[in-house]
Amino acid sequence: MSTLESFTWLITGSSRGIGLELTRQLLTSPVNTVIATCRDPTGASALTALQDGAQGTLHIIALDVADEVSIRTAVKEAAVILGERGLDYLYNNAAINETDDTAFSFDPARLARAVHINVVGPALLAQACLPLLEKSTRKVVVNMTSGLASIGLDCGPKCTTYSISKAALNMLTYKQAKERSDFIVVCLDPGWVKTDMGGDGAMLEREFSVSHILKVVTALVSQDTGKFFRYNGEQLPW
Repeated sequence: MSTLESFTWLITGSSRGIGLELTRQLLTSPVNTVIATCRDPTGASALTALQDGAQGTLHIIALDVADEVSIRTAVKEAAVILGERGLDYLYNNAAINETDDTAFSFDPARLARAVHINVVGPALLAQACLPLLEKSTRKVVVNMTSGLASIGLDCGPKCTTYSISKAALNMLTYKQAKERSDFIVVCLDPGWVKTDMGGDGAMLEREFSVSHILKVVTALVSQDTGKFFRYNGEQLPW
């Protein structure tokens, strides 16, 4: 990142895990203004603590990706914060994975909930943020996905509900990229990361995954739009 430029970010699910680490690493540079969102900012003590010693600028607002009213209210708050500036990076990080189910053992209510939170939420947020993105010269949308969403990687029957929802998110990414050729829209797999969702058996530390993610995301060019990346920049099969 050039020290002569500044960048604005809106990140969902910022109170823990990868979202929290993304926010932390971005705030180590004075060029970044981060609008960090989570369902309950009053209880997000780890996120609030990042304000101490931050070189970048942090704004924390409430946003529940399962609630359309919350999404639209949060975007209005973000617009006030940004003023005349555009939104350079929209990072759709918030998601759920409630169970390791299979195609013949899934619960319909859980599948509907996963699709609502993992697909409908990011879709609505990008839609609501459209005027803010249009004011930017960067115009990047990152949809956090998973290798489990890839048919080509042949991950087997595990985590069917989660995989279906993330495969749908990948298709959303493709559609967004095709509709707006002036945007850079990608889906990105962070790897198997040690978070509440990833579990203690995961292979990657949050700091490692996020440092690589940010290298990839900040280096994206127009030719990358509509692609499916791993955290290390490798392009994944659909």
